[in-house]
Amino acid sequence: MVITSKDNETIKHIKKLKEKKYREEYKEFIVEGIKMVQEAIDENAEIKSIIICDDCKVQSSISNELMYEIAKYNCIYVSEKVFTGMSDVINPQGIMAIIAKPENKETEIDFSQDTFLLLDNIQDPGNMGTILRTADSLNMNQIIVSKGSSDIYNPKVVRSTMGAIYRIKVVEVQNLAKTIKELKKHKINVYATDLRTDKSIYDVEYKKAAIVIGNEANGVSEEVLNEATDRIKIPMAGKTESLNAAVATSVILYEAYRQKLKK
Repeated sequence: MVITSKDNETIKHIKKLKEKKYREEYKEFIVEGIKMVQEAIDENAEIKSIIICDDCKVQSSISNELMYEIAKYNCIYVSEKVFTGMSDVINPQGIMAIIAKPENKETEIDFSQDTFLLLDNIQDPGNMGTILRTADSLNMNQIIVSKGSSDIYNPKVVRSTMGAIYRIKVVEVQNLAKTIKELKKHKINVYATDLRTDKSIYDVEYKKAAIVIGNEANGVSEEVLNEATDRIKIPMAGKTESLNAAVATSVILYEAYRQKLKK
């Protein structure tokens, strides 16, 4: 059966998942596009259902191999008009999936890691998604975010991760300053980014270290800065004072990675 009405209860449920409060209520989120659905299958994500546009022209670009895999799940077929109404992209590929959100709690922080990334109130979904993708490129398997940060299950964040959302555990904490105290108890040095310091990111050693990236407009909060072991900044050769949060994260994480390669 092909669903052709936007008033269908299943369709209304899927549309609700575009809002954070419903993602939290139902503990589900949406992924869209061939790559993201394929990644969900490959990473053994808990797929509740897969929605396929029955009459979309682009649907023919879905490989036979993927269609075979899709058939193992609960598949919902909808008309192009209905699918377009649910889609969050300009040129939809005719496929999306509903994924169960993994349960993460503060106690799930893995303190045995060598490098930690903490995000203090990052707001831009594109930045959040790119940061997760960067962390994944370095084989990191967890990041820690403050409660005020952008929802990682926002459709824009999910798309920006390019599949990293399935591989990285994101631990949301109520109090980032308190979490930093716990990190320091485990002998982990905490380096917070701050434009007011003279210490360069190249002046510190990132062995058992945590890096704190702050809000796009206001930087790292004073409460968090006061708990950090030290403050660091990226030296600027030109007149630009600072970098985009996602770019800055990449620069610092790759410096930490470069130091590991030298050992």
